Amino acid sequence: MQEQSTDHSGPGELASIQGKELSVRINADGSYSIVRPGIPDPVLRSGVEADVDGRVMQSSAYPQHKTARSDFHDEFGSGTKLTVTHTSLAGAPDLVCTFKLYHDQAWGEIEVKVVNTASQTISVQAIRTLHAAGGPVINLNGPASADRILSDSYSEDRPQLAIRDLAEGPHGVHRAVQSQLIFNRDSGESLFLGALTSDRLLTIFHLKEQPAGGDTKILSYEAVATGTTEIMKGESLRQSPASQQVSLSLPVHSGDSLSSERLMFSVGSDYHAQLEQYGRAAGLLHKARVNTPTPIGWWSWTAYYFGLNQGAAVTTAQWLSENLKPSGYIYYQIDEGYQYARGEYTTPDVNLFPHGLEYIGGEVRRNGLIFGLWTAPFEVSDRAWVYQNHKDWLLHNAAGELIHIGYVTDHNDPLYVLDTTNPGAQNYLKQTYSTLHDWGVRFIKMDFMDDTAVEGAYHRPNTTALEAQRIGLEIIRSAVGEDTVLDKDGSPMLNPVGIVDAGRISQDTGHTFDASRDAASGIAARYYMNRNFFVADPDAFTVSSQTVDDHSWHGGRHPLTHDEAKVSIALAAVSGGMFELGDDLPTLGSSPERLALVKNTDLINMAHLGHSSIPADLMTYEQADKQPSVFLLKEDKRQSILTIFNWTEEERTRSIDFKALGLKEPSAYQITEVFDDKPCCDASSEKMNLVEPPHSVRMYKLIDKAVAPAAPAFEVHAAASAKAGETIDFSAEGTSAEEPVLTYHWDFGDGVTLDGMKVKHTYTKSGAYSVRVTAMGIDAVANSKTVAVSVSGTIPTRFVPANKKRPSEQ
Repeated sequence: MQEQSTDHSGPGELASIQGKELSVRINADGSYSIVRPGIPDPVLRSGVEADVDGRVMQSSAYPQHKTARSDFHDEFGSGTKLTVTHTSLAGAPDLVCTFKLYHDQAWGEIEVKVVNTASQTISVQAIRTLHAAGGPVINLNGPASADRILSDSYSEDRPQLAIRDLAEGPHGVHRAVQSQLIFNRDSGESLFLGALTSDRLLTIFHLKEQPAGGDTKILSYEAVATGTTEIMKGESLRQSPASQQVSLSLPVHSGDSLSSERLMFSVGSDYHAQLEQYGRAAGLLHKARVNTPTPIGWWSWTAYYFGLNQGAAVTTAQWLSENLKPSGYIYYQIDEGYQYARGEYTTPDVNLFPHGLEYIGGEVRRNGLIFGLWTAPFEVSDRAWVYQNHKDWLLHNAAGELIHIGYVTDHNDPLYVLDTTNPGAQNYLKQTYSTLHDWGVRFIKMDFMDDTAVEGAYHRPNTTALEAQRIGLEIIRSAVGEDTVLDKDGSPMLNPVGIVDAGRISQDTGHTFDASRDAASGIAARYYMNRNFFVADPDAFTVSSQTVDDHSWHGGRHPLTHDEAKVSIALAAVSGGMFELGDDLPTLGSSPERLALVKNTDLINMAHLGHSSIPADLMTYEQADKQPSVFLLKEDKRQSILTIFNWTEEERTRSIDFKALGLKEPSAYQITEVFDDKPCCDASSEKMNLVEPPHSVRMYKLIDKAVAPAAPAFEVHAAASAKAGETIDFSAEGTSAEEPVLTYHWDFGDGVTLDGMKVKHTYTKSGAYSVRVTAMGIDAVANSKTVAVSVSGTIPTRFVPANKKRPSEQ
């Protein structure tokens, strides 16, 4: 529909629009108000701003605020759009603010555009889609002192994600990157803001609090779309000189414009729903890759750190295949240490791997495992071939000075940034990852991409750090194809979505209880990202008695207790994501009790199911816990898993209210403990009572007595006909969330069987084949389907020189 100017919607208002649950009003001074029915005053009243040529342009300073309203339809549905043009300020560009409210979505969207109406070029440093100060900044129908704030971080651990009460902001500021949730514990209402895009700019939130007598209030709140430098000054650039801490400044030529990122806003009384709708929206917008079967296996880092060698690698592959492959552990990933230098991943350290990584890959595959490798794709150390031969491929500042981003460890190996816009660097990236693929690597971890996402003078002018990272990731995806799982590790959370298959959601774990506890907040707060952004990577779990004396930040000089080992593996299970074991395997094998944890069927089924447990007390955890502790996973209509952690140093007595969790009363369930399959604890009519020792976890399987076991529901996709020698794609997928599938087993009718959701098979002779697919569900009930495939012809046996091709000719 054609945009039309709007009339005043009410006293002091220029215009307004109404969505499913929210309305937006434009006030006489050009500011906007977000209003929710049931809350008497606006939830938020804010202006917009832009930093242009070093000056702050405020919407309230503009003499004219022109409004226009229109209908729209986009990826998320239909609704009403309101455009506000702040204009006619001498010497200033126009600020054009667009609001969208949907007919069938409970949230809205805001985007601000800087439009250069002058004849000369301007430079834009930042755009604020939200800038609120003075008076009540945020109104959630309760005192501001009752606000609790979930502030997501730049990457999974830069800095550590935090959930804090308003008065606990570091230096009086709650800073977040990409998203922030503000929950009022008295009213139960919450405000959520989340960037839907990160195409060029990073969205950073600053919520400033101020003591007010014996209380705390919100002083100001802003959401700014800008470069990464503010964050990186405290991270990889903290040891770099000021000349290398490049502030973003983007030119906007006459008649052109620059937009902020798209920002979602929502207000409601169900913060879980707000987070989940954000996850779904971001995944849909970026075409997220979320159908990869959960990677279950072993990684080397917490077992060996930099020390894994060829012999230990082969022994571990053999042990994993013989002892854990039957339980579903099929991924085998070697972490950092195998390579000669960061930035040189096809050159092994011959002291550790004299036969090279291609040999190791062969051994891994011979043991029926999937070979994986760690890389840091955009980091280059001063020992690497690129640094020694092509410094021109590295990122520099405007003066031509290379940008230094720290060291590998303890001032060893200075690190620099690969300029992914440089054609030479692009070819090097492509060759590196093509080679890894040729070696049979089918899982690649990509680390420290947060450290390398820095602003600078890229080969392609006016490229931002996030654009450069995305360019590099697209090159890697193209090089490895569609059959390789890419795992983002150490990276901004949103930017890689749509390219990677898996993504880290927590800081590093290790051989200590403290490491598990510190990782838990990220796993809880980012639960909604699993299977929306990517398959969640919660880092590895460790359960053995192994100690690591020279890596105190991960390891520990005292072995994990058995309770602490349960905490580690339970935390991985509730993530619903990757299920990676990080122990020395022979050490693990020496303890049958701890090996039993790794083989626990209920935990492995949680990984296969791939659904994250809901952190029930994400924003309502008790002060004694200091972080979320109660997780619920409804696996199907019959069975659920309830997990309760004790993160404290004291014994905790709890009374779990089943009704508050959306469950029936405890007596309606057969309740057993997951770790030992024993009947459960004391249960009253509505609550379950338990006592937890410090550093422990309790996991309970709840089976609804009134619901019968059910077979999983699924459908099969396969070609009805093919030629002998032709590779056929087969796939199966579940069709009911209430009757989910855990595993698929294929029998092709010619003596060959395979496992997996997607498989390939080639018939060597003609005939009519009956392919039988057996799916196993949560309730241990199987369901089988059969499809017919007609195969014709024979495999050619004649020598035809004209049909021969080199790999490069494909």
